[in-house]
Amino acid sequence: MEEILFEKPNFKEEEIYLLKPFFTNLDKSVYAIVFLPPEVAGALCSRASRAKEDLRVVFLKEFLKPFIEEKSEYGRSLKALIDFFHQNPLEIIFSNPRARDFYIKWLAEYGDDSIAQMSGTHLVYSSLSQIAIKHLENMRIGIAPIEKSTRYVDFSSKINGHYRYFTPPELKDLNLENDYQQAMDNLFLTYEELYKFYFNYLKEKYPEEKEIVLKTKVFDSIRRILPLSTLSQVSFFANGQAFEYMINRCLENELEEIRWAGKRAFEELKKIIPAFLRRIETDNSRDYRNYLSKRREKIIKTLKEINFPLEIESEENKVKILEFDPEGENKIIASLIWPETKESFEKVLNKIRKLKTVEKEKILDSILKERKFRWYKIPRAFENVYLRIEIITNIGAWRDLQRHRMQTLLNQRFNIFNGYDLPQEIKEIGLEERYISAIKKAEEIFLKIYEKNEILAQYAVTFSHRIRFLQYQNLREFFWETELRSTSQGHPDYRRIVQEKAKLLEKIYPLIFKYLLIDFSDYEFARRESIKKIEEKEKNLKDYFSK
Repeated sequence: MEEILFEKPNFKEEEIYLLKPFFTNLDKSVYAIVFLPPEVAGALCSRASRAKEDLRVVFLKEFLKPFIEEKSEYGRSLKALIDFFHQNPLEIIFSNPRARDFYIKWLAEYGDDSIAQMSGTHLVYSSLSQIAIKHLENMRIGIAPIEKSTRYVDFSSKINGHYRYFTPPELKDLNLENDYQQAMDNLFLTYEELYKFYFNYLKEKYPEEKEIVLKTKVFDSIRRILPLSTLSQVSFFANGQAFEYMINRCLENELEEIRWAGKRAFEELKKIIPAFLRRIETDNSRDYRNYLSKRREKIIKTLKEINFPLEIESEENKVKILEFDPEGENKIIASLIWPETKESFEKVLNKIRKLKTVEKEKILDSILKERKFRWYKIPRAFENVYLRIEIITNIGAWRDLQRHRMQTLLNQRFNIFNGYDLPQEIKEIGLEERYISAIKKAEEIFLKIYEKNEILAQYAVTFSHRIRFLQYQNLREFFWETELRSTSQGHPDYRRIVQEKAKLLEKIYPLIFKYLLIDFSDYEFARRESIKKIEEKEKNLKDYFSK
């Protein structure tokens, strides 16, 4: 597959000289970061969320050129370091024989995986579809992604006259490429029209409101028209073990884009951490990839053999607790006090069962009543109780909840059969018909592709379409998710979900619910309050340093 559509940076010769030591390449959409201090690499990759430009351009403009041009002490040292790197190539500096032999022996030959967790690096994809990004992000320990935000960045811009969406090469063989591109172009054109119309509408209605607040409101409302083929920038920090697993998950995937993403990750990371990835080219890894990639195919085959009925069930939005522990509160209280005892857990639990409600409340109160903010962590004892929750909501909201990796999250494949959500704001500005028309055209091409390839059809699904998924999470993660996602800056869609989850918790665990710092308020403008706080902090800092 050719390089995925992306805006290739156009660096001058002197800029290439400055940048070359810090990236594995300067002209491709996938690259690794090298020789940057942790604070700098972290700050740069964090910019992926808001940056409109390629992160290598951001690094040049914000982290490199200003210091070299002003010829400060830091700038002179930085320039000297760049000169040194040009005299001593990456391949030589990174190939310490002792370290490389260590990993070849103990990781590749003896399989001591824990040592692959001792070091990590950064990898950036400048242009990858939502389908591929979610495949990569759907990992847990060892990997940390930051993706370009659909809430802050305008996705209507084009590259060489082409909207930013991915066209799967498999569509050529199905003779559906033209139909698909017409439907995707129509979605992005609708996005562009909605942006202009709604922003002007809000500007006239709220002339005193800050532009950044209005834009956030607009993007929050119109992002649901974007398809899962939308191309975005995403940066990853992961340890060696996580990158090895990520690549293995990709190389034999059914979708060509994901196979390509794994291949490119391997090519770039091999330049700087080859010993961590040495096993990928072994027969054992090939067998492992076959095991990973064939599971779906084997499940489908078995279901057909046993005549298991597969039906399409269409449902509206819902949040439902499917399973919970009736003794959850007793077990949490027992877990809180058990470390202070010299007894078995079972004996302590039996004692808790016999306590009066007011006595149980007293124990909880002694530990939790002084908890003021959500970042005051809930005790680990809350991890002893789990909930299984089924949720149906639009994919836009699911994308944010999917980031919570400290849980077991399962989702059905992206489809159109549960319908879609029509934002109230679109009705408010009178563009309901335009919105629905674009969705319907996307659904038409989805069904055409679906008849031939169910996996490939996912690219034509929009953020508006609903997805059914399961969360199996302990109460500690439940607290973290609901408290974080209910704040004023949260998107209205996922705020409603966690608020509904909190109401359900109150019914089953009323003693525990009392300590949940949930925000049940509704906000006309998400982020307005947080922007005010940020501006206030910046002012205080300026006042402090001016003194």
